Amino acid sequence: MSDRFVPSAQTRGVRARLDHPVIDSDGHLVEFLPVIRDNVVELAGETVAREVDRMVHASSLLRQVPPGDARRAIGRTRSPWWGLPSANTLDRATAMLPALLYRRLDEIGIDFAVLYPTYGLTVTAYPGDELRRAMARACNTYYAQAYGPYADRLAPVACIPTFTPEEAVDELEYAVGELGLKAVMLSGAIPRPVPGVDHPAARWIDTLGHDSAYDYTPVWEACDRLGVAATFHASGQGWGTRASTTNYMYNHIGNFAAAGEGTARSLLFGGVPRRFPRLRFAFQEGGVAWACSLLADFLGHWSKRNRDAISHYDPARLDRARLDALVDEFAGDDVRARRDRMDEALTMLSEPGEDPAVIDEFAQSGIERPEDVVDVFAHQFFFGCEADDPLNALAFARSLHPLGARLRAVFASDIGHWDVPDTRDVLPEAYELVVDGHLTEDDFADFVFRNPAALWSAANPKFFAGTVVEDAVRACDRQEGAS
Repeated sequence: MSDRFVPSAQTRGVRARLDHPVIDSDGHLVEFLPVIRDNVVELAGETVAREVDRMVHASSLLRQVPPGDARRAIGRTRSPWWGLPSANTLDRATAMLPALLYRRLDEIGIDFAVLYPTYGLTVTAYPGDELRRAMARACNTYYAQAYGPYADRLAPVACIPTFTPEEAVDELEYAVGELGLKAVMLSGAIPRPVPGVDHPAARWIDTLGHDSAYDYTPVWEACDRLGVAATFHASGQGWGTRASTTNYMYNHIGNFAAAGEGTARSLLFGGVPRRFPRLRFAFQEGGVAWACSLLADFLGHWSKRNRDAISHYDPARLDRARLDALVDEFAGDDVRARRDRMDEALTMLSEPGEDPAVIDEFAQSGIERPEDVVDVFAHQFFFGCEADDPLNALAFARSLHPLGARLRAVFASDIGHWDVPDTRDVLPEAYELVVDGHLTEDDFADFVFRNPAALWSAANPKFFAGTVVEDAVRACDRQEGAS
């Protein structure tokens, strides 16, 4: 090995203790935009390519609009800025040049990396139909061509816009069926105009499952048929309280968790995991703490308001004779003086006349028992966790979760973005939870190898065929099948 890209002592120390590969489920590539633009010209013409130019320079244009009311008037918040390595020029080049990243993987301590877009992250949320679809196709063509020679260690992720099911299925067929890309990123949170309100900030968030504007069943069917996990990397910036016109950090903190939670909750209530039991879903970069909360919260609500339990709160079951007796015994003079108005006192939040057809608010979810919920969280949902998040350990703490669930946290390095000042630090940083006693070596093997292997190969057993981790994944599959 050349001494040019030699692992640090810390990385060598971690790798020496591991008897399994390391699979990164959410690194980031940085697209070389001149190639993307030329692809757009070829696909859609120069006019659409000029829209790309405007998108590229959107931050510069926004800086000309004063923060505060002026930005709110056009529906704009403080957007990301200075988001890529600069002082660390090697890391900037590494994210942009596939051959360099490939060359440095051993230095970083990663055997195989699944690479999500950078500029492509914005494409799937862009409201302009023609530009959105052209950019997605241009990016996906670039990913396949630029990263194809390195497929034994790198897998780029296709951008799949989902403003309509038709555009999603169309791009799935192209990116997976024609280009041969093995991983996809769906838009899990679509900002849609509020009907009747003509203002750029008046948007509601469609999360593809419950109460969506469309039936996304064809999308889940296409993912199932094409053998790809449905993964999401949506941003929650600009929603609710994350709408500062002056502070990117204020908007950024917790935004991926908010977007992931919204999509996961929507899919769960919409019954998508129960209708597609072979499908796997991943929510990237938001960690796992929100998932622990959602699991406990969903079960807590279901236990008290499922179709049987809800009758406990049916106003028709109120025993008025007993209530009258209790009023006689315990009410003060102010209540006694108004007891002829008892119906008025009992109506709010206990209204009669609810339609029996809609009182089971969990009906669409397909959940029949607590084990059904745990099965979704423990087997179908996966959660991308960055190396520096100490709450990653929550996924493995069975004693904290209903029915002793163990959640599927997957190592998500986020290399290529500002979250990682030096790519050489991500593996040692992730391993600190073992050093500090919060994870066992076996937990760590799940985190960086077994869970990622399960995520990517469940729908496509050939996902790792021809890669450097093929034999290890096959041995892992045999071991799990025997257990």
